[in-house]
Amino acid sequence: MSLSLEQVGAVLLALVILFVAGHLWYALVEMVKDAIARRFFSGKREPWHPLPPDEGDSGDGPPGTV
Repeated sequence: MSLSLEQVGAVLLALVILFVAGHLWYALVEMVKDAIARRFFSGKREPWHPLPPDEGDSGDGPPGTV
């Protein structure tokens, strides 16, 4: 059961088409989701659990260092 070069090419083309269609579908779903989120949740949201400020941070280094 040997596949000819045309059959291998057809399978690869089908996989590429499937890959591109998946990416387009993902982009479409994300675009619709973001549009719905902008319509119902406009404005900046505060984090649901804000972290307390670091009391020992001197401010001259990376965040979280003393």
